[in-house]
Amino acid sequence: MNLLEIIEKAKSEKSTSLDLSGQGLRILPQELFQLTALEELNLDRNKLVELPEEIGQLKNLKHLSASENDLMELPDSIGNLTKLENLYLGYNSLSELPATVGKLKNLQTVNIAKNQLLDLPNEIGKWEKVNKLSLHDNMLAEIPVSIGKMKSLVKLYLDNNDLGSIPASIGQLENLEILMISGNSLTDIPSEFSQLKKLRELVLDANSLSTLPESLADCESLATISVVENPLDEGIPRGLLSKKNLKIDQ
Repeated sequence: MNLLEIIEKAKSEKSTSLDLSGQGLRILPQELFQLTALEELNLDRNKLVELPEEIGQLKNLKHLSASENDLMELPDSIGNLTKLENLYLGYNSLSELPATVGKLKNLQTVNIAKNQLLDLPNEIGKWEKVNKLSLHDNMLAEIPVSIGKMKSLVKLYLDNNDLGSIPASIGQLENLEILMISGNSLTDIPSEFSQLKKLRELVLDANSLSTLPESLADCESLATISVVENPLDEGIPRGLLSKKNLKIDQ
């Protein structure tokens, strides 16, 4: 069955799910965008350089995966997919995201790891339902302060970027449990991290930290801090070293 036959079959059956992964696709046929009943679309492992504006016609999509392609940009119409809950765009060549992603207020899981992101729009602060955000292995030099509005975040992955600092607003993420910021150029950690009462794991390997804020001892749930491959010229504060049930890898 060829591609158009697959799409025609899905149309006649009013399918809610379509898997077009590993088909060698370079462009998406216009017939695909007539499948307005679709809730899940898998485009992984193809050769797509872009998603066309017409993708915004699939307004019932809840799950969109286009990982392992050659995507260089996203269309503004991505913001029309307001029912999206899961967005997977890892292993592409994206350097930026359109501001319209702020309209995706039902997102819960976002993976844009292994791209070439240079910055993020302030609009990500509108992702108030996202509980897992993967941005590791990009080229981010900063994180917008608006990230502090993502109140549902439980897991945040920022490893292997170009971050020289991290916004203090992350301290407002009251549900955050896991924070990975290894492989950056951080010289210090905001004392506001002490507000992260649910934080269990903080991984800061391969940065340029000279010490850690003693206030991290106030993180009630903190069980592990890893600071391997940091200079730590000033050592670890006594208050952290004496914190019960806290493991510090250095």
